[in-house]
Order: sequence, then structure tokens, then C-alpha cells
Amino acid sequence: MPDNSDAPSPAEDRSPSFAMALIPVVGLIVLLALAYLLFGDEAAAGPNQIALLFCALMATAVGWRLGFTMEEMREAAIESVNTGVTAIFILLAVGSLIGTWAMSGTLMAMVYWGLMILSPDYFYMTTAIICAVVALCIGSSWTVAGTIGIGLMGVAQQIGLNPAITAGAVISGAYFGDKSSPLSDATNLAAAAAAADLYAHIKAAFVTSVPTLVVTLVVLMLLGSPRDFDATEITNAIAQVFDVSFVPFIPLALVLVLALTRWPPFTTIFLGALAGGVLAVFNQPDHVLAFVNEPELPVGLGLLKGVWMAMATGYESASGSEAVDQLLSRGGMESMLTTIWLILTALAFGGVIEKTRVLETLLDPVVQAAKATWQMVAALVVAGLGTNILASDQYIAIVLPGRMFRKVFLQRGLSRVAVSRTVGDSSTVTSALIPWNSCGAYMAATLGVATINYAPYAIFNLLNPLVAIGLAALMPSLFQQSRAGDPPKPDERPVEA
Repeated sequence: MPDNSDAPSPAEDRSPSFAMALIPVVGLIVLLALAYLLFGDEAAAGPNQIALLFCALMATAVGWRLGFTMEEMREAAIESVNTGVTAIFILLAVGSLIGTWAMSGTLMAMVYWGLMILSPDYFYMTTAIICAVVALCIGSSWTVAGTIGIGLMGVAQQIGLNPAITAGAVISGAYFGDKSSPLSDATNLAAAAAAADLYAHIKAAFVTSVPTLVVTLVVLMLLGSPRDFDATEITNAIAQVFDVSFVPFIPLALVLVLALTRWPPFTTIFLGALAGGVLAVFNQPDHVLAFVNEPELPVGLGLLKGVWMAMATGYESASGSEAVDQLLSRGGMESMLTTIWLILTALAFGGVIEKTRVLETLLDPVVQAAKATWQMVAALVVAGLGTNILASDQYIAIVLPGRMFRKVFLQRGLSRVAVSRTVGDSSTVTSALIPWNSCGAYMAATLGVATINYAPYAIFNLLNPLVAIGLAALMPSLFQQSRAGDPPKPDERPVEA
């Protein structure tokens, strides 16, 4: 263990200088760029993880020089990783759900009815609307992407539409609902970080969210390419092999009901996976036994093994149709392990960065330079995006900037909901645009499209921070305390900027 005898004493200020704070940040940017240059889309399958761990060591060296003990930084990394345990288990549950829904016919039933109902001309726009409505109702972008989003990706594949644009439409709609729903963890956390009333926050959030969604839908409509498309051949082929009645939708209905009644996400999704396995046993036993391909096994054990395999390592389809087999051969907890590896290393890096106060040091000049209302909002947007990039976790990116900016916003005469809304407009939505952030990694793994490929089409997520800044510039009165009805505490009273 390194000797800390030359490091500053704990009694001294242990905040790094600006130049020192830049060391792990510049290192991360350089190494991630180099990883993408050398490995392309495969960078997330290992090279990014190595870069993050190396930069965590760089941050540890900075912390040690500042007087933090190795034990303190180790505990910070562990505590940060602990915040991601829930996300990791949700990822494992989603892997199982994809495997059993592919085997049970739930996924193909969603594709079938999507082909029957959705027009290719306005598919991207319709996808965003569906995901927005469902996410608003259940308050979870992850659940929407892991259930309805998967089905919509399958529809897009069958009719030859762009998977990156489809994924962007799914994420755009899902995050509109996630940042605006009273049932959303992100919404509640943003309000709590700013000490704002939840429903005042939601009302304020719609002011930026609705115009952004409208623009998003217009752009997605224009991205569609009107053309003749006859889905009859595909739908007939699906109907001959799979049950396309209401029965395959039972697991989906179960997930939506559990989500609406506020069951924990992991429990909700894992029960949906089990429901898919049970449905496969009773509704499509031939598919299960063909997947196992061990005729010597008793039927009961063969069915059990098939469900077990689909949940653990994914389903392999052998329908004879290349398009169908490509769609259905997926899932399993095993398919999520690379993403989990990325989340673990990113959170470890983020924990050390937070402990050594690198983020506060880098953000302080931005806060001090901001004078006008729009500049304050822009500073908070930059802080939210920067924290998503460096801490690699949406929750940290919501709580840390929210707490940091709350007092200064109120001292400048701005309201609590101005803080909470801006946190939602930045930290919540931009998390899905960062490949190594837990949200970006989740969306890429679930939808099967690399973050860097879908990010240009996640229109809502890209525009929402800009709309927040633009609104602050054009209508600063919307951000004032007088509109919030939420007076500041004694140490938060307005001061001259």
C-alpha cells in the first residue's frame, strides 16, 4: 500500500486544483476515443471497461495525493458500485424476459400486430407516441424499452426500417414519460434533490417536455419514407407458426399491471420472464422441446430445461425463416454480462471521482461565471451532462448537481422547480446518450443497437436540454421564485448576483 506520509493531512482542504481534476477526465476522454478508434462498436465489449478501470486508478492517484486514504477511495468505489446493483439485477431479469418471450411467441405476437396496425410511413413517430404514453403511465423507461420496445424493434426489422432510428424513437418516447410521470424514480429524485413539491415539479416539467416531444414527433415523421409495403406474406407466415391471439400478450399484460401497481422493477420484469416461460410450456411446447433437442429426456424435464436455458443463455430459434430466426435467437442473462461489466467499471470510476471532489472542482468555475437566468440553467445542464459522463450513473447525475445548484439558484432568486425541472431536462434524459452510463449501456443491450448509433436519433433526449436553456433565455420569469410559491430558507434568500 502506498505511503501517505507526504500527502496533505485530512485536516487540510482536500479539493483538487483545476489542473489536477482534469487528469482523470482528460485521461478518460483520450482512452475512450482511442478505444473507439481501434475497436469501433466493439469498444463496449471490453476496451471501454479497461479504459474506465485505468482512469479509476488515475483518479485514485489524485485522491491519494490530496490526502485520501486508499481505504476511503476503495469504500467510495464499493459504495458507488452498490448503487448499481438494482440496475444489474434488472438487466439480468430483462435478459431472461427476452429469452422466454422469444420462445413463448409473445415477441412474435407483438411483431404480428405491429405489422397489422402500424403504418411504415409513420412508424417512427407512432413508436415514440406509444412509448411515451406507456412510460407516462408506468413511470419507467427501462420497463418500456425492455418490453414494448423490443417488440417495436422486431416490427422495424421485419419491414426493413432503420433499427437506429427505431431505437431513438423508443428512447425518445420512453424518456418523455420517465421524466414526467409521478411514478418515476427519476422524477421523484429530481424533485427531492431540489426540495421541490413533486406535483409542482411535474407541472413545470411539462412546460419543456411537451414542446420537445412535439418537435421530436415532427422530426420522426419526416424521417419516415412513404412507400408501398405489403405485410401480408410476413403476417401469414407468422400466423402459420405462432399463436397470434390475445394469449401471448398475457406476460406483457402482467408486466404492465405490476408496473402500474408499483411493484419493484426487478420483480416485475422477472415475473414477466417466468410468465413467458410458463406460457411457452403450455402454448408452444413443441418449440421448447425443439430448442432443447434432447428426445431422450422425459417431456416434463425437457420443458423445464428449455425454459431454464432460455432464461439463462437465451433462445435459439430454428423455424426455417432466416428473418424470424434472427429476431428470436436472443436473450438470456448471459447476453447481459458484458453490459454489467461496463456498468461495474463505470460506477467504480464514478465513485472515486465523486469522493475526490473532481466534479465540484470542474463545475465551480461554470457556476461562478453564470449570471443571467439562462446562464444558470445552462450551467446546470452542463453539470448534469458532465456528471452523467463522469459518474456514469443517472441517479448520481440527478442528486449531485441538484444539491450543488439548489442553494445558488435560490440565492439568485430562482425557484426550486427551476432546479428540479432543469435536472430532469439534462441529467435524466442525457443518461441514455452515454455508452458507458448505466442507462446508455442498458438501452444498447436491450434494443440491440449501439448507443453511438441510436444517439443521433434520440431526438427528445438531444433537444430537451436545449429547450430548457432556450426557455430560460426567452421567458426567465418562469424560473423566478414568485411563480413557485416556495420561499427560500434563511441561508437561501436572494443575493445580488
